[in-house]
Amino acid sequence: MSKQNPSYTNPEPCKHLADYKHKHGLNGFKTLQNCLKTTPYGRTSVSKHESETPRCSLCFGYQGRFYFCLICSSIACSGHANEHSQSNRGHEIAVDVERAELYCCVCCDQVYDPDFDRAVVSKQFMDMPGNVNGAEGVVEESNKKRRLGLGLELEWKRSKRLVSMADRRSKSIFPLGLRGLNNLGSTCFMNSVLQALLQAPPLRNYFLNDRHNRQSCRKKSADRLCLPCDIDVIFSAVFSGDRTPYSPAQFLYSWWQLSENLASYEQQDAHEFFISMLDQIHEKEGKSKLQNKDNRDCQCIAHKAFSGLLRSDVTCITCGFTSTTYDPYVDISLNLDMSFCPSTGTSNRTSKPNENASMSTLLGCLDLFTRPEKLGPDQKLYCQNCQERRNSAKQMSIRRLPVVLCLHIKRFEHSPIRKMSRKIDQYLQFPFSLDMTPYLSSTILRNRFGNRIFAFEEGDESDTCTEYEIFAVVTHSGMLDSGHYVTYVRVRNQWYKCNDAWITEVDEGVVRASQCYLMYYVQKGFHYKASEDLSCFPMSPPGGESYLQIAGCC
Repeated sequence: MSKQNPSYTNPEPCKHLADYKHKHGLNGFKTLQNCLKTTPYGRTSVSKHESETPRCSLCFGYQGRFYFCLICSSIACSGHANEHSQSNRGHEIAVDVERAELYCCVCCDQVYDPDFDRAVVSKQFMDMPGNVNGAEGVVEESNKKRRLGLGLELEWKRSKRLVSMADRRSKSIFPLGLRGLNNLGSTCFMNSVLQALLQAPPLRNYFLNDRHNRQSCRKKSADRLCLPCDIDVIFSAVFSGDRTPYSPAQFLYSWWQLSENLASYEQQDAHEFFISMLDQIHEKEGKSKLQNKDNRDCQCIAHKAFSGLLRSDVTCITCGFTSTTYDPYVDISLNLDMSFCPSTGTSNRTSKPNENASMSTLLGCLDLFTRPEKLGPDQKLYCQNCQERRNSAKQMSIRRLPVVLCLHIKRFEHSPIRKMSRKIDQYLQFPFSLDMTPYLSSTILRNRFGNRIFAFEEGDESDTCTEYEIFAVVTHSGMLDSGHYVTYVRVRNQWYKCNDAWITEVDEGVVRASQCYLMYYVQKGFHYKASEDLSCFPMSPPGGESYLQIAGCC
């Protein structure tokens, strides 16, 4: 983890972008809309001619990263983009062809601009299917006008009206706390996890009740780099009642600074981001809280909401001696039961429910997780009773359940021998209501000893709520290296699809058929409270002050 910089300040805006906008306004952004293309997974790229492979106008190369000049529309590779700007004065601003992101050829870095972001999002709205948000007539008419070759200005106004109509409709039907998050360049992994955590009752109650006050936090600490402060800003923005898509640019920048090993414009793993985010919350919040080395007594919101305890029993097959260890967890990673998978040669073919008589189930994955596993001969462990290494068996169980249970499905396999990776597209059936009693340590031990009733150690799980309700599902679709993350959230027993900037209402059948990757369950007591009307929460911070404006966010 990188050390936090006490002298942290927001990055200065790019002067070359400011000069470009001062001279050309938004004309370049509007013209660029003709070259934008959106994939079914929501990724936007620049394509002058669909049949042509982009080539550098200087070296004629066709490999690597390419940039589209907003002034002369020429394409340059990453090695010649700066040379193009130097030989053509005023040609400093370009667009990343693959990701449709602004790039300064002089600064050699991506730059963010809310006007450009709105231009891309409005183009994405125009390319949406006709049944989204009830705007099919406007979309169809807009497509017809574009095919007839009418002016770009009319197209620009039409797209803005579509965004406005979609926003007004969303205000009338969507409950408070649902707001789209703009994709800032392959950040669907971040948006998907944020949408899930925004609906987590413990986190929602913590931040909306001002338990982490960013004003007082900045007064107490000279270090302005605080991820909980940025999360507090996001909660305030999402629950403000504003339905226009929000850009969490400040949060992304802070996370990059705190997690330098994951800071890039490449797609990241949503599970790794989730763990990294909780670690950063703990680093900030846990400093002033009572805790021990394994975080069991940590009172930070990350561990109060997600932390549980696993029990691991390793039994010597020769003498029966059992060694027990306990490990804290914030999520449980589960292997898919591959015994039900069809033997096909394609690793990216999705196995749908109706293709197989048998299918993987979440309960089956939990059974597999808690099933005794005989360790191989190369994994012999030292037995304290036999005083030598023996063959042994290992069994996992859950000693303590968290308030919010995160289940991670291992869909990505990495083979160090073959030096290759693949994605498992196996369908998984999962329940909306989940009882974790069969997987508790007390249940596992009673079954192991013939279901005898015996005194369990202090802190028995008998008083723990074992019934959970699902409230969010993070899904992954597509290939291993070019997929897309989408989140389904459950608000007042209605499911909503959060696909970056777009929020749409869906039925539960769509959720059940999705390729679940992360599943978030909450204890039933919290679920019932979460289903209550959120109108009791203030629409603005105490004292009537406006929400904090941060650089790079709309």
